[in-house]
Amino acid sequence: MRILALGAHPDDIEIFMFGTMAAYAAQGAELTFAVATDGARGGKGDPAALARARREEACGAAALLGATPRFLDFPDGALVADAEMIATLKALVGEIGPDLVITHAPNDYHADHRALSDGVRIAASFRVPVVHADTMGGTGFSPTHYVDISTHAAIKAEAIRMHRSQAPEQYVDRARIQNEFRAGQCNGVAGSLAEAYRFEPTFPFADIRALLPPAPPLRPVMPNPSTVVQAG
Repeated sequence: MRILALGAHPDDIEIFMFGTMAAYAAQGAELTFAVATDGARGGKGDPAALARARREEACGAAALLGATPRFLDFPDGALVADAEMIATLKALVGEIGPDLVITHAPNDYHADHRALSDGVRIAASFRVPVVHADTMGGTGFSPTHYVDISTHAAIKAEAIRMHRSQAPEQYVDRARIQNEFRAGQCNGVAGSLAEAYRFEPTFPFADIRALLPPAPPLRPVMPNPSTVVQAG
């Protein structure tokens, strides 16, 4: 299976979908991580130097899973779903031939995320189904699918920490809290972690569950009577 993950900035794949990428890697999938912008506005100092540093950080994170990194190098903070971006995305999809594309939700918090989401949807067209990753903090996001990342939490945190220029501990903490919540939301067993996704069926793609790694195991809805301690 070939999976194309598209993030607007050099650390977005790690924050929003790296656990799922690790699950795919464990299944033997071929992974391509594409970063839309150069990340030059993600901090202070010389933009060119920051862009170089962030590319190196993204390469280090991708290497944890043996993924192929691709950099589209659009200007950070100015991403627009125009003809140039859509043509670039169409060429990328055509070259890789993915079975599934995962990118940002169309209502995510950052304008670059929203623009990339729009561009990917147009570029994918009838070629490949597109799944949207969770938003920052889960705001305004209604999942349709969940992926169990319980055994991949450590490598996800390691990948986020690769982005040293971005004060990564805040994102490690945010991701952990959100992944715990999403596991609880889908009634995962105690201690499980999940990343959440939304799929909008669009002809000819109606059902993509078989293309995703499994969801967390479910906890029993009713307690086992033998484990219930009687009062008194």
